[in-house]
Amino acid sequence: MVDKQQATGAIVLIVMILTITAVVFIANKAKVESATEHIATELQASPEPQQRDSLFTFDPNTVSYNELLALGFEKHTAVSILKYRARGKVFEIAEEFALCYGVTDSMFSALQPYIVIGEQFRAKPRAVTDKVDSLKQLRHQQWEQKRASRTPHPYEKFRIDTVGIAYLQTIGFSYRQAEAVIDYRDSGAEGIRNMAELADCWAVSTEMADSLARYVIFPEPKPYGGKVEINSADSATLVTVRGIGPKTAGAIVMYRKLLGGFVSIDQLSELKCVTSENFARFSKEICCDSCVFSKIDINFATASELEYHPYMTRQAINKIIKLRKSKGGWKSFEEIVNDDIFTEEQALSLEPYLHFGEIPLDFFE
Repeated sequence: MVDKQQATGAIVLIVMILTITAVVFIANKAKVESATEHIATELQASPEPQQRDSLFTFDPNTVSYNELLALGFEKHTAVSILKYRARGKVFEIAEEFALCYGVTDSMFSALQPYIVIGEQFRAKPRAVTDKVDSLKQLRHQQWEQKRASRTPHPYEKFRIDTVGIAYLQTIGFSYRQAEAVIDYRDSGAEGIRNMAELADCWAVSTEMADSLARYVIFPEPKPYGGKVEINSADSATLVTVRGIGPKTAGAIVMYRKLLGGFVSIDQLSELKCVTSENFARFSKEICCDSCVFSKIDINFATASELEYHPYMTRQAINKIIKLRKSKGGWKSFEEIVNDDIFTEEQALSLEPYLHFGEIPLDFFE
């Protein structure tokens, strides 16, 4: 609760603030009115200005009404300039005179050579600020010189089809430039194939392209109509396909090794890391040479060699080892299916990977 004494004090304080504000307002108004009356008196007492044959030097802080008329100003413009000055405006530099109402660009251009600011009105030099500004300017110049002389110097050659933003930054690109190069590379089905295509990127200047020419390794031309052949491509080549990242590329190479090679691109969908949406995205950019794979001789392969293949089951391997000793081997998949080792579907999947070597009659004696 506010007591009576506190309320009285607050009221007194408010009254004092209002009184001071009113006094200041009245004083300023009186000052402006006094200046206006002075200008009016000056105008009434001023004789008609004498015509001059040429312009003359003047200080906009002290120039009179008649002198303004003699300089070519209209009466209302001359009055406006005097009122502007009466309100406390001080012209510290000649260019400030151009801001006055009625001073056109053409008029100021003609009068500028004749404007002389008096010593008492000129802007005083700011030693500290000027020193700071000079230091900032010096640092800026040093930064510009360093930036202009900076050229990329890679320590080793790098593949443009696999390089990342971080490495591009270490050889002179800004983050935004490096990001632009990667986006430019990934926007094409075949990436960046040569120096001319790299130089076409807006983020690569002519100087940058010249300094990088000896370090950039471009991907080999793709012999399959621009598509990546999955049986011969290494991980670096596989990641150039949009939709295949480093993790998927590593899984593809490992699965290819276990199988002995791919006979169809559809086999990539058997990988857990390849979703149906992702497969649909990159399947148009890859192909498969079904002649590039290895086979297992089912009549001679050891149990460990058979276990290595992803399509083999433990039950099938046990049957193969057991029946092979008593039977001497097989000559066709029909025999294997008839012996109930594989189903027809399993045999169809394994057919490209199995070979039936000829077994001598006395092999198991």
